[in-house]
Parts: sequence; structure tokens; C-alpha cells
Amino acid sequence: MIKKGDSKIIRAWTFYDWANSVYPLVITTAIFPMFYEYQTSHDANGNLTNDLVEFMGGSFRNTQLYSYVISVSFIIVSIISPLLSGLADYSDSKKSFLKFFCYLGSLSCASLFFFDVTHLELSMVPVLLASVGFWGSLVFYNAYLPEIAHAESHDKISAKGYSLGYIGSSILLILNLIAIMGFDMPAKYAFLSVAVWWIGFSQYTYAYLPNAAYSDKPKENKFTKGFKELKKVWGELKELTTLKRYLGSFFVYSMGVQTVMIMATLFAAKEINWEGDGAKTGLIVSVLIIQFIAIGGAYLFSWISSKIGNIASLSITLFIWVFICIGAYFIHEPVEFYVIAGSVGLVMGGIQSLSRSTYSKLLPVTKDHASYFSFYDVLEKLGIVIGTFAYGFIEGWTGSMRNSIFALGAFFIVGFVLLLRVPKNEQIAANKS
Repeated sequence: MIKKGDSKIIRAWTFYDWANSVYPLVITTAIFPMFYEYQTSHDANGNLTNDLVEFMGGSFRNTQLYSYVISVSFIIVSIISPLLSGLADYSDSKKSFLKFFCYLGSLSCASLFFFDVTHLELSMVPVLLASVGFWGSLVFYNAYLPEIAHAESHDKISAKGYSLGYIGSSILLILNLIAIMGFDMPAKYAFLSVAVWWIGFSQYTYAYLPNAAYSDKPKENKFTKGFKELKKVWGELKELTTLKRYLGSFFVYSMGVQTVMIMATLFAAKEINWEGDGAKTGLIVSVLIIQFIAIGGAYLFSWISSKIGNIASLSITLFIWVFICIGAYFIHEPVEFYVIAGSVGLVMGGIQSLSRSTYSKLLPVTKDHASYFSFYDVLEKLGIVIGTFAYGFIEGWTGSMRNSIFALGAFFIVGFVLLLRVPKNEQIAANKS
């Protein structure tokens, strides 16, 4: 059994954020979105054409297609997470599954080196699998938190993990930008660097993180256990009023948070009035603004939560998110986008860190943390499916990504209202009505 509070294990756990956070920054936020948008809107000679692409016999706007592919990846993760959670518990191989998805995601990032718009169907496969690998690994990674640390440390440890991720991924992004802008390195080599970084630094985590906290193996069918556990968790939520209400809010507001992370760069590339080659530089500057402010944001809201509680702190972040969406609809100039980017960074670090730690605090006394975190992850992924699909659908329907902001604003407003129904004192036992 794991001894809770072991500093070596906790340090190894948080370091996986350092390793894997290069994927959401370099691949989903910064370099690949710009690479993808350019490749799908210019001809072989670099001349601007349009943003329509042919895929599987249909015609789509390039960013609309991108959001759909990401939606499919989250559908896949939602389906396989319960199965894999059950397999991991059955074989005491939580770390092995974490490694599998890590390698799947990182090697898929490396495969983006061969992205070719003339073979778009094949080229979007690693986009899909990289997303499956990253989010699939988080199912098992997040499940470790309540097993390695005491509840009163969850906020601080979660914030430390996110902060390490922001710092590490920013370092790799800056190195890639120096190589691309200073030495004319083709952008596709950045995708290889993500694979090497992700695999390489994760080895420190694997060296110290144990496979499982408990030695008792479940007796159920290993292929159906995960789905049965989700059903069990669903049934138990009827008696866990605080946890149930929190998850209702989380389900809705995570639609907005993750969609912003995935689509923000593409929105800026299309909707902001950049001058000349200013788009590339401006977008990178905005991404770095988000990253470094998010580091402070994670710790700021961790401190705020220690003063007023997690639920109240999350309410503040959602309130700010609503105003960010309102402002984003009206911005057109780069300086305006920088202000929005800074605001996003402030609440992005806070809401991600607090969401994970709040859930871990609200869990009932149980040895089966993997099932509860599988439920959490499935819920989050289904929310992202709705968020990214809605974003792409509205763009395809109206012809403008700007109109998709209405959906994001609605997610944050509804999430805020639902969060108000959660008892402010999350130290109340989650199993009390």
C-alpha cells in the first residue's frame, strides 16, 4: 500500500505534468494549429486559397473539420476509459496503462511530422490518436492523486503539477520558436521534439510511481468491471448530493474551458486583424502570456481556496470566464486579444487545478479511486465532445468562428448557476444529503 504524503512519490507524480503538458501547448494550442491552418488554406506555392477542405467526400471549413476530429477523439476516450479502468484495477497495472497512453500520444505527435494536406484523411489520424493518448493517460494519472496525498494537500499538489506543466511546456515552446524563427527550422520538427520530451521526462515518473495503491485484486470480469463501476458510481451519486451537484456544474463548464484551449489559436488566426506576418508572432506571444500568467493563476486560486473554499473560488473563475467570452466576441485588434489572453491565463490555471483537487476532496471514503476518476474523466470528455462539436457546427452553419463564442458563454453561465447550488463548504462529507 502507498504511504500517503511520500514526497518522492508526489514529486514523481507532479513531474508527469512537466512531461505531458508539451502536447496541449505545442500540439493543440501553439505550433500545430498554426501549421494546420496554413497548410489547409494555402496551395503548394504558399498562395492563399480558402479555408475549405475535402474530407471523406465532404467539404468542410478547415477549423470546423479540426474541431470534429477532436470531438471524435474524446468520444473514443469516453468509451474506452471504463474498459481500461477495469483492466488496470484487475491487473494492478495502473502505471502500465499510463505508459501505454503516454507512448501512443507521443508517437502520434511524432507522426505529425508527415502531415500532408493532399492525404488529409490519413494525416488526421495522428491528430486523433495523439488526443486519445494524452487524455487517456490522464484517466490513470489523475486517479493517483487521492492515493498518494492527504485531502488537505490536494490543492497545493495539483497546483504544483499544473505549474510544472506550464513551465516545462513553455521552455520547449520557446526552444522551438527560436529554432523556427531564428534558424528557419521547419515547424514539423517541433512535433518530433514533443514526442522526445514527453517520453523522455515521463521516465522519472515511472521510476518512482507504483503500479497500484492496493493489493486486493477485484474478482469481477475484467472486461466489464469498468462499466459496472461507472454504473455503481452513478448509483452512489444519488446519495452524494454535494458531489453530484459539483459534477453537474463541472460537466457544463468544462465544455467551455477545454474548447477554449483547443480552439483559441485558430480563432485568433482567423478573427484578429494581424498585419503582415504579425499573426505568427502575435499568436506565439499570446500563448506565452497565457502560459506564464496561468502559473501564477494556479497558485493564486489555490491560495484563495484556502481562504474562502474551493467552491467559492471556482465560482469566481466562472464569473470571470463569462466576461472573457463577452469581451472576446467584440475584439478585432491584436492588443485586445493580448488582454483577453492574459485574462484567460489567469483563470485557466486556477480552474484546471481547482477542478481536479475539488473533486478529489469530495470523494467518499473508498479504495476504488480509479472508478471515480474514470467517471470524472468520462464526464469531462463527453462535455468536450459537446463543446468542440457545437463550436465547429456553429462555425460551419454561420460561416464565422466568432459566433461560436455564444455557445462558450452559455456553458460558463450555466456552469456558474449550477455551481451556486453546491454547498460552499466542501469539507462537508460528500455522502451527506
